[in-house]
Amino acid sequence: MTAFAFRRSRWPGPFLALVSAVLAAPAALAADPVPVSATGETVIVHVDQAKTVKLPERTATLVVGNPLIADAVVQPSGIAVITAKSYGATNLIAVDRSGTTLFNRQIQVVGPADRVVIVYRGVDRETYSCMPNCERRITIGDTPTYFTTNLNQLSTFGQQAQGGGAQQK
Repeated sequence: MTAFAFRRSRWPGPFLALVSAVLAAPAALAADPVPVSATGETVIVHVDQAKTVKLPERTATLVVGNPLIADAVVQPSGIAVITAKSYGATNLIAVDRSGTTLFNRQIQVVGPADRVVIVYRGVDRETYSCMPNCERRITIGDTPTYFTTNLNQLSTFGQQAQGGGAQQK
């Protein structure tokens, strides 16, 4: 993740130049900074992404310690799909019908996997996903106005797509 600060309102020119420089520096944008542990005790998931975990055969109940950080859905094939929701750590517990814990895995939610540029204007923050072009990204921690504007645009776009492009009334 990369951050830049701009003090003037004329930011598009310098912004694009800096973004180009960042994208040209692959060492600064390493792929996965935190590998999954060899023992399988910690599951690393990037925010806004999902990962699958094979559950023990006798699993009857699946518990996520903090569903604000990650969520899990059990598939009929005995696979749990873990979806990262916000940064932090929680755990995933599989229990059988008698209440015996079959496993207890740590879930670590880390930053986005894509190339991200964060623009700070004083205390205001905006996040852009830069793969291959920089576009606005909805990210927890962005300035409320920026976050809400992007979320509303995304919601309107989704409604238009579901309605076949018909005008909403």
